[in-house]
Amino acid sequence: MAATFETDGIEALAAAAHKSQSRHVAIPDFRYPEGVQIAVNFTLDFDAMLLRRLWNEPALQRSKGEFGGRVGIWRLLDMFDANDVKATIFTPGRICELYPKALHRAVEAGHELADHMWEHQVPDDLALEEDHLGKAIAALSKIAEAPIIGTRSSHTPALLRKMGVTYNSFTSARSMPFYQTDQNGENVILQLPFHYAIDDAMYFSFGWLGTPNAAQRIYDPDYVLDIWWQAFQQQYRVGGYFNLLLHPFVSGHAARVDMLEKLIQRMKTLPGVWFPTCADVAQHCFEHFPFDQQKLPSK
Repeated sequence: MAATFETDGIEALAAAAHKSQSRHVAIPDFRYPEGVQIAVNFTLDFDAMLLRRLWNEPALQRSKGEFGGRVGIWRLLDMFDANDVKATIFTPGRICELYPKALHRAVEAGHELADHMWEHQVPDDLALEEDHLGKAIAALSKIAEAPIIGTRSSHTPALLRKMGVTYNSFTSARSMPFYQTDQNGENVILQLPFHYAIDDAMYFSFGWLGTPNAAQRIYDPDYVLDIWWQAFQQQYRVGGYFNLLLHPFVSGHAARVDMLEKLIQRMKTLPGVWFPTCADVAQHCFEHFPFDQQKLPSK
């Protein structure tokens, strides 16, 4: 009986792994526009610690998010503009109410607004989820004066497609852009993956989600610069993709803004470095590598 159980368990695990694999459709012949070696997406999760507000965390924790909205986002936008870099700002719909001037400032400079849920959480109830997503898209599109086509969320793919969202940046499953279907092989979404090794919260967090003191990580910005530069160089050599995830309440502090500027300036010393928005990368994929021309994983 034990042997049968073990065999059945392995077979079930293999079946689940295959089903997951079948939903992830790589773009094997992916290439950038002529002269481009790598795309670098600077992405901001501008949530101002909204979820921590909902959890009613202590005032000193919530004030970190307020710093991001009052100071951090402005510093980062000024730095990006000075270096001719276009960022994608994934932000909850509620931020349109809390920090509208910052979002208008971003749009005026040519940065992209994208969805990051309504209140930085996806409701379990499908009807409420649709209500939240609809409100977020409506609020963001009003400020952007353009359709919102991107998200960083675990929203239901069918709802995302219904709302006009065509790409997501919510996975580390691959290192290059790829297509992902829902459980039924439908509602295709382009995924622009990030990796936690290039997520600022992994290096500059204190009191992150109630973690104990032993788990705190406040690294010297130059140390992080070296890690990110090495990660970029590796992706540059292979013609890869670099999606750097930042939080204004984390990376908006002066020394970290300076570190990011140094990183950008180093990147610019190499030929063929492209600094698009996520929407730009997505549009390139849709135009040159549409889903219906990709080879589905064999069954």
